[in-house]
Amino acid sequence: MLTIDDLIKQSKSSAQKVATPASLKAQAKAALPKKEEVQEKISEEAKTVSTAFSEKIEDIGLNELERKAKDKAAELDMEYINLKGFPIGPEVLSLIPEEEAKEKKILCFFRLENEIRLATGDLAIDQTEIIAGLQRRYPGSHIVLYLTSTHSFALAMALYKNIAKVRKIVTDVVITENDLKKYQAELNNYGDLNQRITQVNLTEAFAMIVAMAMKVGSSDIHIEAEEKDVAIRFRVDGMLQVAAKIPAAIWPRLISRIKTIAGLKINISAIPQDGRITIILTNDKMDIRVSTLPTAFGESVVMRLLKSSSISLSFEQLGLTPAAFKKLEQEIAKPDGMIITTGPTGSGKTTTLYAILNTLNKPDRKIITLENPIEYKLAGIDQSQIDHSKGYTFAKGLRAILRQDPNIVMVGEIRDLETAETAIQAALTGHLMLSTIHTNDAAGAIPRFLSMGVAPFLLAPALRAVLGQRLVRKICTHCKMETVLPLETLERVKKIIANIPANSGEKIPDLNNLKFYKGNGCEICGRTGYKGRVGIYEVFVMSAEIEAVTLSGKVSEYQMRDITHKAGMTSMAQDGILKAVAGITSIDEVFRVATED
Repeated sequence: MLTIDDLIKQSKSSAQKVATPASLKAQAKAALPKKEEVQEKISEEAKTVSTAFSEKIEDIGLNELERKAKDKAAELDMEYINLKGFPIGPEVLSLIPEEEAKEKKILCFFRLENEIRLATGDLAIDQTEIIAGLQRRYPGSHIVLYLTSTHSFALAMALYKNIAKVRKIVTDVVITENDLKKYQAELNNYGDLNQRITQVNLTEAFAMIVAMAMKVGSSDIHIEAEEKDVAIRFRVDGMLQVAAKIPAAIWPRLISRIKTIAGLKINISAIPQDGRITIILTNDKMDIRVSTLPTAFGESVVMRLLKSSSISLSFEQLGLTPAAFKKLEQEIAKPDGMIITTGPTGSGKTTTLYAILNTLNKPDRKIITLENPIEYKLAGIDQSQIDHSKGYTFAKGLRAILRQDPNIVMVGEIRDLETAETAIQAALTGHLMLSTIHTNDAAGAIPRFLSMGVAPFLLAPALRAVLGQRLVRKICTHCKMETVLPLETLERVKKIIANIPANSGEKIPDLNNLKFYKGNGCEICGRTGYKGRVGIYEVFVMSAEIEAVTLSGKVSEYQMRDITHKAGMTSMAQDGILKAVAGITSIDEVFRVATED
C-alpha cells in the first residue's frame, strides 16, 4: 500500500516533467518540415500544375485541329473521322500495306464485306486514282474516303507497329512472253499439266495453269474441291474440259496463293469472295476475275479470263450472213432508234455490241456505255460501271448519261420498266441506243417489253432492229473431214432448209447435193474436233406489219415468229444449218444450241 510520503514523491516527479514554453517551442520547431523538403514539395506541385496546363493547352490545340479538319471536310462535301481511339483491326489496316500507306498518305480504318472506308490527312493526294486502284484490287466494293486531321492520321499509322509486317499485296502478276512460251512448250496436253503441276512450287503451278488455259483458248478456269482430290477444268469454246487433278493436300496452299494475289482474305473460307488479278504481257493485258465459293469439300475457285485483244473482233467478223449483215448495217448507220440483242448468258451478246461500237467509234461521235461489270476497256469510249451499293442502277445511270450529250449509248441490260422507258425515250430523242434483253430468241423481244409495261405507242417508233444469237463451235480445220448424216437427221435438216423464207435474201443450197463435215479430233483441238466459235443469228427490222402488231399491245412469241418469218427473217437454226453446209460447224453442234419449231 502506498503511503502519504510515496504520493508526495510521485507528485514532485510529475511536476518536473510538465512542458515549459521553451520546450514547447523546441518541440514545434522539430516537428516542422525542413526547408529543402518544403521547396521540393512546392517544386513537385508546380510541375504537376505545369504538366496539367500543358496537357490542357495541347488538348485545346488538338481539338482545334479536329475542328478545322471537320470544317474542311464539310466544305469539300467529304466525310470526316477522328481516328483517336478508333478500333482498327489488323486485317483491316493490312488492306493497304504500310509502305503504300506512307507513300500515298492514305489508310483503311474500316471494312465490312464490300464496304471499305479510307482516311487521309492530306488533300493533295490523287483521290480518284487511289480509289480507282483499290476498286480494281477489290472489285464491287463501295469505297468512301474520309478526311481526318494529320494528328489523327499519325495515331492510326502508329498502329502498323502492332501487327506483323504487312506484305505488299501483289495485284499485277507479270508473266513474260518467255515464261508463257516456256510453259506452253513444255505442256503439250492436259496430261503434261497433270504431271508437272505437283512437281513445282505454288507460283510456278499458278503460272502453268494460266499458261495452259491461254494456250487452249479457255475463257474460264474452274478449280473445284472434291471428296478425294481437286479438279482443274477449263471452259473451252463454251464446254468444260478436265485439264488436271491435284491432291487435296495441295489445295489449301494453292488457294491461299490465288487469294493473296487476288487481294482476298486468306483466313476467310466460309463465305464467298470476289477479287481480281491483272497479268501484264508484252503486247497485251489480261484481267482475271476471281470468285471463291465454299462447298462441301472446301472452297471452289472460278477465274474468268478477260483478254483485251479478244474484243478486237470487227462487225464484219461476227459471222452474219450477207443478208442479215446488210439489214443490221443499215440500222446501225441511222442516228437514232434502239437496237436490241437477245439470248441467254454466254451467247455472245456483249461481243456483238462491242463489235458494233468499234464500227461506230469515230472522232465526231460521243459514245458512252453503262455496264455491269466493265469487262473490257474500249479506247475512245466512255464506260461507266453500275454500283448497286451506291444506288447507281441502270436506270439512274442512263438518266445521268443522257445529260452528257452522247450520240450513241450502250446499256448492258434492260431488265425493268424504268430502264426500258428511259432507253426508249433516249431512242426517240436523237440517240442510237444499243442494249440486251434476256429472251430465248428475237421474236420474244417485243412481247417481253410489253410484259414489262412499256407503252406500245412508244416502243413501236423507237425499236429499229432485234438480233437473236447463240454461239456454236467451229470445226477444227486441221482434222476436218466429210461425214454422212443419219437419214432421220438428214430429213430434218432438209425440212428446215426448205422452210427458209424466199424473201430472206439468203442463198438456199441444193437439197439433193448437201455435204456435211465434222472434226475427227487432233492435238490442235484437244481431240474435241472443234476449235473456236462463231455466232448463229436471226435478225428482224421494224416493218409495217411488226409495227402494227406492236401498237396493238397484245402479241405472243408464236405470233411474232410467224410475222417475222413472213417478213423474211432466217431463224438461228436455219442460219446454223447454212453454216454447217458451208463446212463451218457441224449439224450436231447446231442442234445442241438451237431449236426449230
